[in-house]
Amino acid sequence: MTGPLSHVTLVTASIPSPPARWFDVGPLHVHYYALFIILGVVAAIWLTYRRWTARGGDPDLVFEVALWSVIAGLIGGRLYFDITTPGQMGSQWYAPLAVWQGGLGIPGALLLGALVGAFVVRRRGASVSRFLDAVAPGLPLASGIGRLGNWFNQELFGGPTSLPWGVRIDPQFRPTHYANVTAFQPTFLYELIWDFGLAGMLLWVDARFRMRPPALFSLYVCLYALIRLLLELLRVDPSTVFAGERLNFWVALAGVLVGGAAFVYYQWVRSDVPAQAVPSET
Repeated sequence: MTGPLSHVTLVTASIPSPPARWFDVGPLHVHYYALFIILGVVAAIWLTYRRWTARGGDPDLVFEVALWSVIAGLIGGRLYFDITTPGQMGSQWYAPLAVWQGGLGIPGALLLGALVGAFVVRRRGASVSRFLDAVAPGLPLASGIGRLGNWFNQELFGGPTSLPWGVRIDPQFRPTHYANVTAFQPTFLYELIWDFGLAGMLLWVDARFRMRPPALFSLYVCLYALIRLLLELLRVDPSTVFAGERLNFWVALAGVLVGGAAFVYYQWVRSDVPAQAVPSET
């Protein structure tokens, strides 16, 4: 192999990208990205409903929190994307709002969604910390399903690779400096696998140990931020850079540190928080 990487096409047994980003149902133009986000939200609501009601919680609260948290999450996720990657918004007048084309920053979605959800829970007189622990496994389940939408949109991939699980990206979606490269690291797939594994691990930890709320949610924040930190080192899509690293790298690092410290504090340091009894059903 000779010459700069940007002028080399990697020939590899790779994963093809889907041929279309949407499909039509009668007059409806359905984007796969939006479809998988919706499926992820439904899965998270279902799991949270089971966990919250198994602990004696009001089932109606799950749907009320879901409604307002999803709306806030979409707003927060899009604002985060617009602020951190303004060069990817496009030039149309509606570009800052075009979530159907991709572009939701999960850190922003989690932050605003969690704040609004906590407000609703507190207003209803329920325990915010216990509700956070109930919803924790559903969050990586939702984001893992949502990552399938990135595959259809041909986005959130890493650098060039010759690995057999590299994903083939069409020319119009490749960074200009990799215009002649075919296969890239499927970072969205790595996160999908991690997210599903994290959801299962959180369910196991909650069933096996007596957790002190919101320790389980804190553990989720720490471990989800960890995979995002690692993946930011692989990604090649345009991003705001700060101190030599992508801005999302520093946000993820903060999530690892804050989430990890909160987990240690709530689970082992703050003794006045009662442990959650291991539920009979999760």
